Amino acid sequence: MNILLDECVPARFARSLVGHAVTTVPKQGWSGIKNGELLELAEKEFDVFVTVDRKLAAQQDLKKFRIPVILIRAQTSRLEHILPLAAELLEKLSGAVAGELTIVGT
Repeated sequence: MNILLDECVPARFARSLVGHAVTTVPKQGWSGIKNGELLELAEKEFDVFVTVDRKLAAQQDLKKFRIPVILIRAQTSRLEHILPLAAELLEKLSGAVAGELTIVGT
């Protein structure tokens, strides 16, 4: 699966998503792009968008985008807090649906 990590997700988290092609918003040259435009760009090249931005779903009508969004809910966005959720994220990848929010963590 082709996965895009939001710029608020530590790039090193990509290493934990074994078996998938993973890149980051900064590596794409998309840093600073607003969420709506970012999702439009992402849906053209990626299978799923992963973020820790809890406000994204409230700010965007995800149904109008053809890409699943996975929200990692952790204490902070620091690698040591999201890394333990990698296995759950991998389990939920196949069930993630375009235009919907899938939540990983508490």
